[in-house]
Amino acid sequence: MAQSLIGRMIGRSLRTRVLLLVLAALLVVGAAGAFAFYRIVDHLTLQFGTMIAERQVQYDRFRGMEALNRELSLAESFVRAPALLDWLANESDPVARERGLAEMEHYRAAFSDQSVFVVADASGNYYFNDAQNSYGDDPFSYTLDPELERDSWYYATTQRREGCYPNVNVDDVLAVTKVWINCIVTENGRVLGMVGTGLDLSGFIREVVDLSEPGIESIFVDQSGAVQAHRDASLVDFRSITKDIAEKITVFGLLDNPAEMATLRGLMNAARQNPSSVTTAILDMEGEPRLVGVGYLNHIGWYNVTVMDLGAIIDMGLFWPMALGVTGVLLAVALALSLIFRIVVLARLEKVEGGLVALREGRRATMVADPSNDEIGRLSRTLIEMSDTITEARLDLEAQVRQRTEQLQSLVNLDDLTKILNRRGFEERFSLHRRRELDPRQTNGLMLIDIDNFKTVNDTAGHAAGDHVVVEVARRLNLSLRSIDLCARWGGDEFIILIRGGTTDGLAQVAAALISMMAHKPVSLPTGQAIAITISIGAVVIQAEDTLDLATEMADAALYAAKEGGRNRVVLFDREVKPDLQSA
Repeated sequence: MAQSLIGRMIGRSLRTRVLLLVLAALLVVGAAGAFAFYRIVDHLTLQFGTMIAERQVQYDRFRGMEALNRELSLAESFVRAPALLDWLANESDPVARERGLAEMEHYRAAFSDQSVFVVADASGNYYFNDAQNSYGDDPFSYTLDPELERDSWYYATTQRREGCYPNVNVDDVLAVTKVWINCIVTENGRVLGMVGTGLDLSGFIREVVDLSEPGIESIFVDQSGAVQAHRDASLVDFRSITKDIAEKITVFGLLDNPAEMATLRGLMNAARQNPSSVTTAILDMEGEPRLVGVGYLNHIGWYNVTVMDLGAIIDMGLFWPMALGVTGVLLAVALALSLIFRIVVLARLEKVEGGLVALREGRRATMVADPSNDEIGRLSRTLIEMSDTITEARLDLEAQVRQRTEQLQSLVNLDDLTKILNRRGFEERFSLHRRRELDPRQTNGLMLIDIDNFKTVNDTAGHAAGDHVVVEVARRLNLSLRSIDLCARWGGDEFIILIRGGTTDGLAQVAAALISMMAHKPVSLPTGQAIAITISIGAVVIQAEDTLDLATEMADAALYAAKEGGRNRVVLFDREVKPDLQSA
């Protein structure tokens, strides 16, 4: 009876039965298609959002490091300055103090903030000057006290023994709030003090984390998760380095539960193990799912955390016309539903997805543009245009990074006073020359050059005159050499020269020519005074197996002999006379 009732409802017409079966199949296939459609849209949205998050984290990392890298490089150069080391080791020496303060003023002018501080560890004295040169007459500010909380940052930082550490801090005495770059000054493993500079916190936030893009929030945190930079200043954890973890304002406090906190900590650990990578995950923040990307800034030990609201970034309404088009196709061509759906929608979306995967992997999307003028066609062409834009932006960013790296490398390897190679730059170029030497039997000449009676110049004419003499001697030496030779300031009034392909006779001729050239013309000072200058040279012909340390030791022995012999002369090192140096 029930079967008869169903038969009457369906009808005996085959057309009706087929129609009902097709409608049923349409509903089933349509439901399955709708499910697949939403899964693909969600997958594309997540992939696209992840790609944006990774690019945003890399962009934030570049901007953050751009704001700090130059200051870090200058601060690291400052801690190695001989005048600073001498001052901190002999703070009560007036001459050392004068030279140290002059070096401090030199670096203050170089820092972007034009502020600088120096702390002498032995006395606890804190010296400071700002962009207005408010403390130029007497930069001494106060004496640190380990019992006071305001000074705890210094003692907490020096426990690390070496390195530079950015820290958000409020200085109660100076009434300033900044991102401070604190660099520990050491000599032979002993802490002599600390130097550093600051970046105005409001300017740092405005330039790095105050983004105008809707749905994107950038946060910088330290190793413990304490917030170091945030567009909301009330969330910044000042003096993080001196606080217990329970007292800090951390990024974990923005999450909804301990499981989400553990996931974020896992992202941070993964980013730290591979600083070039970006880790992402969906986390609940304030009851809403957010795509979180984490990158590690290994130079300063911070993490940049990018929080993205995908709903605000990607308008889901853009996909509705495509859904209506798919429904129309299903209704019009019911018998070929699955095939048409595959050809018209899924296959084309797979190409778009393939393009997104290429972008995510850092490659240009090589897909062929969809010629259709529907939503998928426009999405395809938009994806190709976006791929070109992102690729060009990446190439431009890489070019900027290379340029910045070359500029920083130049600052590290050039002597500030003479603008020729410094000791580090010479060592790197010497090592490079050795690696590129084609003939292992090739000999080279090495000369150590010292300005005779240079201390007398400083004592009688002043340090400014001494600096002028050093610059002029460097200029003459550099102009006298071939382009393939190397000339560097080895330290103080001492220079080092590498003569490529040098022999004993050739080295002696070059050295004699340099001595004659230097003595022939006095150095004219800006005051109009002329100072006669002579130089002493210790030279050695070095073999392929000689290390730089051994070569400089032999040249130094010859230089010592030249000075003992009356100066203004060259002495060639004789390996047969002093064979003990060759085995050093």
